[in-house]
Amino acid sequence: MRFHTRKWVKPEDLNANGTLFGGKLLAWIDEEAALYSIVQLENPKVVTKFMSEINFMSAAKQGDIVEIGLDVVHFGKSSLVLRCEVRNMMTREKIITIENITMVNLGEDGKPKPHGKTQIEFIEDRLKK
Repeated sequence: MRFHTRKWVKPEDLNANGTLFGGKLLAWIDEEAALYSIVQLENPKVVTKFMSEINFMSAAKQGDIVEIGLDVVHFGKSSLVLRCEVRNMMTREKIITIENITMVNLGEDGKPKPHGKTQIEFIEDRLKK
């Protein structure tokens, strides 16, 4: 799992229990999945199609720093399937896991478009081409 982004849990991110609001965390995950997919598929027109069961395992509190990790599970014809894990950066305790986030590559017409990708590419590798 590669952890790409860190978020600092601030007062405006909390629910009534004083812990990180699940909806806020899901918004952070969705944004990270979109950014990751846009970079991998080299197309700014990528949308979230599906998120599987979301498993909350622990809570984050104000002041915690959480890390969002993503791995590619599968390259489809016009999609990219990701797995996500969010953990507390200090304790390494898992906060949430999502086994399947399906992102779809779109064409100018807004319809799914084949992306032609079959493996993860890193920016450094693209710069060497």
